[in-house]
Amino acid sequence: MSTATLSAAAPLTLTPGAIQELKKLRAQQEITADFGLRVGVEGGGCAGMNYILGFDQKKEGDTEYDIEGIRIFMNKAHGLYLAGMEIDFKDGLDARGFVFNNPNASSTCGCGTSFSA
Repeated sequence: MSTATLSAAAPLTLTPGAIQELKKLRAQQEITADFGLRVGVEGGGCAGMNYILGFDQKKEGDTEYDIEGIRIFMNKAHGLYLAGMEIDFKDGLDARGFVFNNPNASSTCGCGTSFSA
């Protein structure tokens, strides 16, 4: 495994609500420091691609970023789909969970976790 680069400017942003929820989850689940938040995409879903969001270890081909003390791991190939994306956390009566606001998505589905570019 290569020691990847820690890039200064992440291609995506986390809102204060998302940062707070991620730190809370990390503490509740006792996730160790060698894990970071994996953000990516994969084929599938009703609109063509699904978002990947979860704690994971760094893999070959990942670029690492730091946002407010949260390690972010992203496969370099996924940057095209995720550049400029904002991840938020909603905790309301109508919805609870992470929300992806992606300017690269040409269409999204009703579930909010699938898109096409």
